[in-house]
Amino acid sequence: MSVGVIFLIFVFCLLIAIPISISLGIVAVLPGAFDPSFTASGSFVIRSMLGGIDSFPLLAVPMFVLAGIVMAHGQISKKLFDVFAYFLGKLTAGIPCAVIVTCLFYGAISGSAPATVAAVGSMTIPFLEELGYDKKFSIAIVAVAGGLGVIIPPSIPFIMFAMASGESVSKLFIAGIVPGLLIGLLLMLYAVYYCRRHGEDKERINKKVDELHEMGLSKVLKDGFFALMSPVIILGCIYSGIASPTEAAVISVFYALIISLFVYKTLKPKDIYKLLVESVHTYAPILFILAASTAFSRVLTLMQVPQMVSAWILGHFTNQIILLLVINIFLLIVGMVMDTTPAILILTPILLPIVQGVGMNPVHFAIMMVVNLAIGFVTPPIGVNLFVASSLTGVPVMDIAKKAAPLIVMFLIALLLITFIPQISLCLV
Repeated sequence: MSVGVIFLIFVFCLLIAIPISISLGIVAVLPGAFDPSFTASGSFVIRSMLGGIDSFPLLAVPMFVLAGIVMAHGQISKKLFDVFAYFLGKLTAGIPCAVIVTCLFYGAISGSAPATVAAVGSMTIPFLEELGYDKKFSIAIVAVAGGLGVIIPPSIPFIMFAMASGESVSKLFIAGIVPGLLIGLLLMLYAVYYCRRHGEDKERINKKVDELHEMGLSKVLKDGFFALMSPVIILGCIYSGIASPTEAAVISVFYALIISLFVYKTLKPKDIYKLLVESVHTYAPILFILAASTAFSRVLTLMQVPQMVSAWILGHFTNQIILLLVINIFLLIVGMVMDTTPAILILTPILLPIVQGVGMNPVHFAIMMVVNLAIGFVTPPIGVNLFVASSLTGVPVMDIAKKAAPLIVMFLIALLLITFIPQISLCLV
């Protein structure tokens, strides 16, 4: 069976709404089913699926998912927002900028873009509306800034890339810091421009910020201290060598539970079972996708697809700049129609040899790839962040997407800078 037929069947399965994990499983089995001499028999595919999820680094993913859920229900995001609003609130676009910084910090806790949108958006969108900001602008800010959740470490897509490429998870985490801050800064610059152009209700904003100031800096910092310490503890354990990313993920769960149960007292012991069920519902689909995409990527390897694609691209695009632009456009399109996990697991073995052939560092490519796919979180038709934000507010997805377009442009500017200035990604590695 030819590679082209396999991909056509895969696309057809997606178009008729077969779940992506089942679609991947179907196309992984087909070559062996139609050609008994092909190495990848049904039993090989099953072994590949089980082997793909038998991984110590992979254990970090459900732990970060659970930690993010615990902190969302434990109102950690509110504590973070109060701290940043205290310092930024009276500046031009201070409150929207505080939302973006909160997304940065929450992303450093959850490692997930949709989780960041849900946790930060449920609290900040009504608050922004109350202060007189346009509702669609408020939603767009949270939806796009939520994409920082997969770039700022710890990041679930970086763990997936490490599994697919053999790169160090710690290196990828460190490399994501500066690009994440760059994107956050560009989003804040647009927020300042927007607020200067459309104006702000300074009277209402100052009244709310004055309430925080009346509490006093010491009280605000005291309330937000343990929330601010979350990413410091998680990332500090990784970078200091105290714990591996997997062990740090477990630490983050216990830290979130202790802070939410005994310090902020925003959770009760009886809530824990509900949170565990929610985390299983969130992680189980990822696990099935991971298993099936691992098997599919191994079948593609046996069919020598990476070598064929690499030879075709390098044969048609010899200029490095054009080559990287083509790969970026391809990844942007993939991000619009495919979830991050299968995209990384399927495409990394195909694209990594190509970029390495033109001298690109694998860590640099990982950042470029994840930023591309992060843009996919806020672009239709998949746009997971848009759907999460829409479900929170009832605003149609396309209305949010239109308002988010200028913010996506800022994301694209950051992508070009990251692609062609390797030091942005590698300066800390």
